[in-house]
Amino acid sequence: MSVSRDGSDVILGLDGGTTSTVCICMPLMPFSAQLPDPLPILARAVAGCSNHNSVGETAARETLEHVMAEVLSKSGSNRSAVRAVCLAVSGVNHPTDQERILNWLRDIFPHHVKLFVQNDAVAALSSGTMGKLHGCVLIAGTGTISYGFTEDGREARAAGAGPVLGDWGSGYGIAAQALTAVVRAHDGRGPQTTLTYSILDNLGLSSPDELIGWTYADPSWARIAALVPVVVSCAESGDQVANQILLDSVKDLAESVKAVVRRLGLCGEDGKDPFPLVMVGGVLAANKRWDIGNEVINCICKDYPGVHPVRPKVEPAVGAALLAWTFIMKELEAGLTSLKHAWACYCKYELLIAGLNLVKYVWTCCYRSELAKVGLNLLKQAWTVAILRDYLGICSGVKMIPTTPSSAEEAEGLASLEAAKWAISLQIS
Repeated sequence: MSVSRDGSDVILGLDGGTTSTVCICMPLMPFSAQLPDPLPILARAVAGCSNHNSVGETAARETLEHVMAEVLSKSGSNRSAVRAVCLAVSGVNHPTDQERILNWLRDIFPHHVKLFVQNDAVAALSSGTMGKLHGCVLIAGTGTISYGFTEDGREARAAGAGPVLGDWGSGYGIAAQALTAVVRAHDGRGPQTTLTYSILDNLGLSSPDELIGWTYADPSWARIAALVPVVVSCAESGDQVANQILLDSVKDLAESVKAVVRRLGLCGEDGKDPFPLVMVGGVLAANKRWDIGNEVINCICKDYPGVHPVRPKVEPAVGAALLAWTFIMKELEAGLTSLKHAWACYCKYELLIAGLNLVKYVWTCCYRSELAKVGLNLLKQAWTVAILRDYLGICSGVKMIPTTPSSAEEAEGLASLEAAKWAISLQIS
């Protein structure tokens, strides 16, 4: 759903993988228990790889800057309108990775912008849970990773170490094993396989000897992983070598999920508690007969019958934006909780000045349309406090208007007027 800009604040969500980078821009939605369906998306932009382990830090940064600038341009917005940014990028595996990216983001955006940096698996999880970090996600595209969160904030991951350290089960891993099988069959170390003809035909090569030159001419991970459909097709046609490669990939992918579930205890003490498993990536997409994703679920169910597979309705970039929105809402809720606590303490005489300052903050909150209901509730508390203090004789200059506001606009006007009178009577600047 594409909507027009109205000058309100925006959020950027970015999903940066080994194959491509997607950035979306959406308006800062009002605080609500239920998200709108469909979600309002202002613009979407796509660029190349942004994994610094694959293309280097300079190229990765240029890609990220370009795709964010493009999506802001398409949405008719600019950096000053950005309220929050969530970058979910593959290759972010350590706090030092997060801090490095945060540092250059701070150079790009104004100081008021909230910045969040996560591994791309976190955005993938969020795309299935609509912003809630609970459960497990399995990504199997060019690379693979399993990532999980508990409701109390604990997290764990498995796999995702890249092809050199064994991303088995990933698109790259499957295709690399297929290429190896072709070479082994050609030189007599392995069984003959229809993968030989199918891969050579797909690449336009005439001999397995040419595979060496093709592979090392450009050994990018995505280029190799693009051969996965060929492997699946051969397995569906009955090739035993291709079939075994896929069976091994299913086992590897399932084991990575089960490792995360065990470490976090997502399955409960008896191993039967339900938990969501968000499944993302081309490798897990359904095929005619050889459905890798379905086989992975069947394998996991043998140990953890409570697993609940989730196919996201939105892309990971939207999941990243929802993460940023969730983080902002949590900060707002924490602030309002502190504010309500301050109101309770306000009845104490020694906190008089602090209480008056908080009243001014309430008027500011009420001004924002998305906080109208919250603002009105706090206004009622503010009037009550005013009555109490007048009744107790501590603030004898305070007066109360016995009118219940019928709208946020009326409440704003009455609140502003009485706040000004209150401040003048008590000589508060």
